[in-house]
Amino acid sequence: MKPSRFPARLAVVAVALASAGSILLYAQRPQRPAPPKGPWMNTSLSPDERADMVLKEMTLDEKIALLHGVGMPTDDPVTPENAPSNRGVGYAVGVPRLGIPGIDMSDAAYGVRSSQANGRYATALPANVAAAASWDADAAYEYGALIGRELRAQGYNMTLGGGTNLTREPRNGRTFEYLGEDPILAGTLIARLIEGTQSAHVIGDIKHYAFNDQESGRNSGNVSIDKRAGHESDLLAFEIGVTKGHPAAVMCSYNRVNGDFACENEWLLKDVLKKNWQFPGFVVSDWGGTHSTEKASAAGLDNEQPGKFFYSDKYKAAVDAGRIPMAELDDHIHRILRSMFAAGVIDYPRQRAVVDPFAGFETSRKIEEGGIVLLKNNKDILPIEGAKVKSIAVIGAHSDVGMISGGGSAQVDPIGGSAILPPGQGATHWQQQIWFPSSPLKAIKSRAPNANVTFDPGVDPAAAAAAAKGADVVVVFAYQWESEGMDLPSLALPKYKSGDKEVDQDAIIDAVAKANSHVVVVLETGSPVTMPWVDAPEAIVEAWYSGSDGASALGNILFGSVNPSGKLPNTFPKSDADLPHPTISKPEKIHFDGASTPEMWAKGLPPFPINYDEGLKVGYKWYDAEKKPVLFPFGYGLSYTTYGYSDLDVKTGDTVTVTFKLENKGKRDGAEIAEIYAELPDSAQEPPKRLVGFTKVKLGSKEKKTVTVEIDRKYLSIWDESKDAWSLVPGKYTFLVGGSSDKLPEKKTVSLQ
Repeated sequence: MKPSRFPARLAVVAVALASAGSILLYAQRPQRPAPPKGPWMNTSLSPDERADMVLKEMTLDEKIALLHGVGMPTDDPVTPENAPSNRGVGYAVGVPRLGIPGIDMSDAAYGVRSSQANGRYATALPANVAAAASWDADAAYEYGALIGRELRAQGYNMTLGGGTNLTREPRNGRTFEYLGEDPILAGTLIARLIEGTQSAHVIGDIKHYAFNDQESGRNSGNVSIDKRAGHESDLLAFEIGVTKGHPAAVMCSYNRVNGDFACENEWLLKDVLKKNWQFPGFVVSDWGGTHSTEKASAAGLDNEQPGKFFYSDKYKAAVDAGRIPMAELDDHIHRILRSMFAAGVIDYPRQRAVVDPFAGFETSRKIEEGGIVLLKNNKDILPIEGAKVKSIAVIGAHSDVGMISGGGSAQVDPIGGSAILPPGQGATHWQQQIWFPSSPLKAIKSRAPNANVTFDPGVDPAAAAAAAKGADVVVVFAYQWESEGMDLPSLALPKYKSGDKEVDQDAIIDAVAKANSHVVVVLETGSPVTMPWVDAPEAIVEAWYSGSDGASALGNILFGSVNPSGKLPNTFPKSDADLPHPTISKPEKIHFDGASTPEMWAKGLPPFPINYDEGLKVGYKWYDAEKKPVLFPFGYGLSYTTYGYSDLDVKTGDTVTVTFKLENKGKRDGAEIAEIYAELPDSAQEPPKRLVGFTKVKLGSKEKKTVTVEIDRKYLSIWDESKDAWSLVPGKYTFLVGGSSDKLPEKKTVSLQ
């Protein structure tokens, strides 16, 4: 990447960090003792063999210590237990005498959290939903690999990323952390992301297992779902992620599932995860998500985080009393040790280094370019011809200084602080809105050197309309911020305060579009949004939460140096009323009365019902089955060229092979996401169609390629509750191929047995 893409003030910070980091490494690096020579250090042995050898050498106290965290070092004072930690959000004490390091954990959904606290730099990647919009498995691997490298550079050896929950409830405040509404898409991408993360010798995880699909009452909700609907939706995404990505850890979720908390739910942890999927790693609780000792242990919870309410003294007492068998404890410890060996955290000890911010910006920008979705482009207003355009009005959403990011435990610290706060003032609260210093206004000016580019903050409809009048092109920015710990009240663009004004973003867009017909709306959101003004602008661009170098990526799309290829991983409905649940189920009580205690956590808040009575009809399957028109369908996205599909052929066998021809009919090079759906036999009693495969194909202008995609027969199967297994229903299957779930020109029917 050229240095000119990297803001000057960040370049200075990067040099300073490099110098400071080098001094820190020199000054604080202790003399390390020689590594243990035990037989478990033989790398030719399997992780299971090595774990068993270490297990035989451990005392009961050492085993208990590995079962739990020691608080949140980032918030707690230094103690003998947490002193070796990197001051992250979780730490499990290792066994130094046997060469077993502590497990040092950091949140890292779209980048390493709280980097400023330890004087480090971290890249903010585009939000996970933007990576999902790229439909690009290779990009997902690079996404994970960058996070893995930066975790190691900062001194961590375990990530707490890996969000995989399906978008059942698009108002979920963590939709931006997840990978869309379809299990094949989400599972395929998370598997590659996990592989990328663990390539850096970091313990990877997948979360929040399972059905943690809303934030409202997440600690107390009781999700009701039947086994077939569960296996064919959220659990299928996790199954693909676990069996193909091989994460070292699975994080169980806060909520109850069919009566039992997920972190003490024998069906989820033992029957499905460890027996059915044969998961060999360990299960870690979400933070404060452990509710018992003996029940959780028997159900399959291996590690309590972040503290030691249930898996420390109480656990040891239960072992001593014979209420927990030693074999059960040893299974937990074996799984943790095995994961450490498998991920390489023992053979490749963490060593701090200075993150290369230039490489991080380049990766972040490329992934964002692939994930931006062009939703509308009437009269080919885009791309903007930078050399010819005379005037551009840029309006709204702090677009002069930055682009917004998602909040909560996923939040990455922007170097120098938020773009809309005084210099040096970073996040002060986990739910504070943070804008990365990545200026769309500057990106637009640099690409239109001969144009008069003006800016209006977009807080007053009349002023915004006046700013727009007469411009060759108007680019209006609007946003919907979301965060862990909250759900959106609506999918509508929010109103917000600017000084003493209440800003109505829908009214701003409407006023601008009435003043000038040449309007491009850029959305910065983590979820779908409703658009009462959808017919007014000539172009609409979904930029998501765009990461450290989002403005450069957006500029490249708007001005055509990059041809958009992203497609929606979530359906954009016309209104909240069209959702399976127009109103989010919420609890009457969300906090304990008085100070929370381990005893209160054991009982938990009173359960309230979350009924997934839509069953199999998740996302686009709901809109198809209910025949509800949508704003923009799943899998939809435009390009600056056009693509043609032809000559579909389907061959059956152990796998199903789908072959077709794909042609770029336009004058621009591009990349097309080809989507493959299947209609199952009527006897299967399924929604009208399901995604069964996809691939991203690069094509030069006028180029034609033959594309082949292998379809796993499981993706054509249903969950048979009587067999407690996947089953292919004999009959006729119709395969449909195209560029969006609503436009599938190629169709062929075959019989499968």
